[in-house]
Amino acid sequence: MASDFTVFLGELMRNPREVSAIAPSSAAVARKMTEGVENVEGPIVEIGPGTGSFTKAILERGVAPERLILMELNPRFCEELARKFPGVTVLNRPAQEIENIGFSNLGCVISGVPVLARPQIQREVVGRAFNVMAPDGVFVQITYSPNAPIPEDVQIDMGITATKRGTVWANLPPARVFEFRRKVQ
Repeated sequence: MASDFTVFLGELMRNPREVSAIAPSSAAVARKMTEGVENVEGPIVEIGPGTGSFTKAILERGVAPERLILMELNPRFCEELARKFPGVTVLNRPAQEIENIGFSNLGCVISGVPVLARPQIQREVVGRAFNVMAPDGVFVQITYSPNAPIPEDVQIDMGITATKRGTVWANLPPARVFEFRRKVQ
């Protein structure tokens, strides 16, 4: 059984465009990304779970595996995720298809998908996620930028607002975690 890092490194070398990080996310980032997820109602979707750092943290917070849906583009990662996390739904589909997975009133989306400086991805992923999220749903995003990974003008267009949860220095590279919610009218 290969370690997460071995699987990650192998896929990074085979599919560098598909694997956007330079290392799996640390446990410290996973804890910051999943803060409060145990209090969320409804299904939880993780997009771009990779080797499952955030998945493990979600389950450790007491979320039932049946409530968790993973959307991962890389087939090898999907195999590993299904093996490591029995009871979790693993879909080999791109994050842009979040509206098409048959769930609504999502309580939370945890995202490892890179959206910084990619306006089309921001709208295709984050915008579509909010189309199927509960009114009080939260979208949590990792970034390596000190600023929100979605510019303020795009946030305004999408009717969402960003709050920085914090910076995690114990990660390669150091990561920032932002949460996005619908603007209160």
